[in-house]
Amino acid sequence: MRIVLIGVSHWHTPFYSTPLLAMTDATIVGVSDPDAARAAPLAGKANCPVFTDYREMCAKLKPDFAFVLGRHCDMADQARFLIDCRIPFAIEKPCAVNGAEAQDIARRAASAGAFAAVPLVFRYCPIIDTIRELAAGEHIQYLSFKFVGGMVDRYYQQNVEWVIDRATAGGGPLLNLGIHFVDLCRLLLDNAALTVTGAMMSNRAAGLTIEDHAILLMCGGGASCMVETGYLYPAPNSVFDMHYSIRTEKHYFAARDNSTLEIVTNDRQRTTREMKLTNVFFYPEFVRDTLRRVRDGRPPIADLTDNAAAVALIETAYAMSPLPA
Repeated sequence: MRIVLIGVSHWHTPFYSTPLLAMTDATIVGVSDPDAARAAPLAGKANCPVFTDYREMCAKLKPDFAFVLGRHCDMADQARFLIDCRIPFAIEKPCAVNGAEAQDIARRAASAGAFAAVPLVFRYCPIIDTIRELAAGEHIQYLSFKFVGGMVDRYYQQNVEWVIDRATAGGGPLLNLGIHFVDLCRLLLDNAALTVTGAMMSNRAAGLTIEDHAILLMCGGGASCMVETGYLYPAPNSVFDMHYSIRTEKHYFAARDNSTLEIVTNDRQRTTREMKLTNVFFYPEFVRDTLRRVRDGRPPIADLTDNAAAVALIETAYAMSPLPA
């Protein structure tokens, strides 16, 4: 497969390029970014040309598949272009800066029958199958996900300041990180309709136009849900202050680090399972699985409709708890 990458100055680019460069049945044939210098190192590794205009790249190279990154404010237009060109693609969450854009591209993709994957990569997390295995037939009563990442200085260091500006990012850690867990709540509750019941946003730590700490409360499907995210933890990339808790009728599942799940039954029997529990582990699988799915004519593991549903809930939370002017 002939692959192009769009917006490669995004800090997630290695999550895609590294597995792609190792594949024997896929080749990176072009990379694009408005800043050609930012794209040059990857182009050197892939031995492919650099473009500053993704439209020109796609017209010239006619790729079989595109991985779309870049600024959130550019993503909806990129998606519309690829849908119109009938180029299958995967696009980084949240795919847009607001619910209207996210819904628009979801409708366009569905109408066109486009393959449009979204890396809501926690769908590959073994915690899902573990809950379904051990608590089969049990109703989930409570879900809580805390996922607090590094402070905003890391985005300055990576020259991606756009992600901490509401105008170009659409939101802060709730949109950038919390979307994974809003999606997990929807998935584990079998896509039950969720209602936002409370929200708290704060920008006290960094004083920016985005929140640097957020708490989202939801209910639906007989369960209560809480998602807490932030840019507060003095830690390097991909290291998080994290804790997950899921209560079913007869089990309590808890993750207190990135590799161990604790399972406690109602009769107080405790076991643990080793498994990967943070997002970075699952991107290589997403890349490989997504390309298999498009080859086989199967739908992606998550699509623009799934993304739009999560963005809509997050947008409701932002409206409920606006930041101080």
